[in-house]
Amino acid sequence: MALQESDSELDAGDRAPAFELPGVDGETYTLERFADDEAILLVFTCNHCPYAQAKFDLMNELAAAYGDVSVVGINPNDAEEYPEDSFERMQEFVADGRIDFDAYLRDESQTVAREYGAMCTPDPFLFANTSSGDAGEFRLVYQGRLDDAPNPDDDPSQFYVREAIDAVLAGEDVDLEWRPSQGCSIKWTDD
Repeated sequence: MALQESDSELDAGDRAPAFELPGVDGETYTLERFADDEAILLVFTCNHCPYAQAKFDLMNELAAAYGDVSVVGINPNDAEEYPEDSFERMQEFVADGRIDFDAYLRDESQTVAREYGAMCTPDPFLFANTSSGDAGEFRLVYQGRLDDAPNPDDDPSQFYVREAIDAVLAGEDVDLEWRPSQGCSIKWTDD
């Protein structure tokens, strides 16, 4: 396990890069699928990383608490080298309730993770829907840590992502310092 900090290519106000990814539920997901949401929280995550696992409960709680915000996990890890991150194991994590996000998607080609500049698991990106059009237009409003617990065994006292979501839903600017997310490095197929 190598600790890695995020360093995204995206800046505040950038549009969310498009994607088309399979979900563990057998559906295909695109940004357009979330066009009715006020925001979407995309978290590059995986099954095996203790940093990612430590945030599953928070992500499940966010998915349950916010009806106008979708919480989407995207697993980009090399499943050949890390079989715990295979599509079948992702399905098992959902089936047994460890993961209860709005969607859990597989980025097998790792193209989406690269387009977003994701570096670690978990690596969260919060986008606000700035358009009332059919396709929606998601713009980056926060990228950084989900909370202030730096290690998997630490209890958080501040939940940055909740503050960011609450600001978006209140129609306010997200006024948070973007602290780099940290966790296990994404397991790239060409590393």
